[in-house]
Amino acid sequence: MSAATVADGDGLFYLMGPSGSGKDSLLRALRERLGADHRIVIAHRYITRAADANEASVALTPEEFHRRRALGCLALDWHSHGLHYGIGIEIEQWLARGLTVIVNGSREYLPQAVARYPRLCAVHVRVQPEVLAARLRQRGREAEDAIARRLARARQAFAVPAGCRLVEIDNSGGLESAVAALAQLVGAAPGASPAAARQA
Repeated sequence: MSAATVADGDGLFYLMGPSGSGKDSLLRALRERLGADHRIVIAHRYITRAADANEASVALTPEEFHRRRALGCLALDWHSHGLHYGIGIEIEQWLARGLTVIVNGSREYLPQAVARYPRLCAVHVRVQPEVLAARLRQRGREAEDAIARRLARARQAFAVPAGCRLVEIDNSGGLESAVAALAQLVGAAPGASPAAARQA
């Protein structure tokens, strides 16, 4: 694979969706499906709060986060709800090895992500509003006013850059159907090939 292809983000899947849409559950279930022979890597996300047991995140202090960003250790980073999030530059090494890479991103940051990796595939996890509200309250991470803000943000449209490949996955019902759709997309379903997930 050429350096230009890596820089374009071919083979990179940018998972996004409102808080409570089940992105972490999807990624955890997908990881359980993957055998040792799969060439699919789910990237850790760096975050400036204690990592939840259900998410593939690495907690950093704000000082350490900013230090790593200044050193060029982050391929992508954004700020949301008072927290800093980042994806490590190591994803470019994985792409260079021909691996399929999945990152847990942000809808608001999609234009910047596409500017850096124009051939990434954006995957939007959508959930019915009433289901989203129930999930946010069930996890008990935030006060009611914070939940209301997240629900309002979830209803807002987000910008999709021209030419960006966007796939929608509904996770309002059982997790299994959404996992199956994601697995098929990234080439992890039976009979699918990771190479087939790459754009022509």
